Amino acid sequence: MTQPPTEAPASTDFAPEAFLVVPARTFEDLCVGEVFRAPSRTLTDAHAAAFQTVSADNHPVHYDAEWARRHGHSAPVVHGLQVLAFTAPGATLFPHVIGEVFVSFLELSCTFLAEVHSGDTLYPALTITALEPQGDNGVVTTSATIHNQRGELVLSGQHKYLLRRQ
Repeated sequence: MTQPPTEAPASTDFAPEAFLVVPARTFEDLCVGEVFRAPSRTLTDAHAAAFQTVSADNHPVHYDAEWARRHGHSAPVVHGLQVLAFTAPGATLFPHVIGEVFVSFLELSCTFLAEVHSGDTLYPALTITALEPQGDNGVVTTSATIHNQRGELVLSGQHKYLLRRQ
C-alpha cells in the first residue's frame, strides 16, 4: 500500500495574490446599473437573539410577543440595524470586484419601510447609481434595497464608497 505524500510539492505556478474570487476591476470598469445581490436569508428567532446579545438592545418590541401585540405589531420586530446589516457589501461579490482599488466606505443611509419578523426571507441588493470621478479617486454610490418574500420593499438606502482611479 502506498502512503500519500505528507507535504504537497510547491507549485511555481501558484501566486496567492492572483487567487481571486472574481477578476478585480477598476473604478473605470464599473457601470451605473450594475447589481450586486446577496444570498437570500430567512431570519429565525436565533438570529434575533444573537443580534440582541451583540447589540445590547433589549427593547421588548424585539423579543416579547405579547408586548409587541399590545403595541400594534403582529409579532416581535427584528432589529432595524440587523436588517440594515444584510446590505453589507461583504455579503455580495462587490468587495471582491473592487478589492484592489477600495479605499473606504464613506457613508450609508436607509429608511425602514416595513417591519421584518422572524420567518421572513430577505433579498438584499446593491445597485450602482452613480460614479463620480474626484481627482485620483472616485466615489461609487449604490442604492441598497431589501425585499421580503412577498416582494415588499422593507428597506431602501444608499451606500457610498471611495475607490482609487487608474
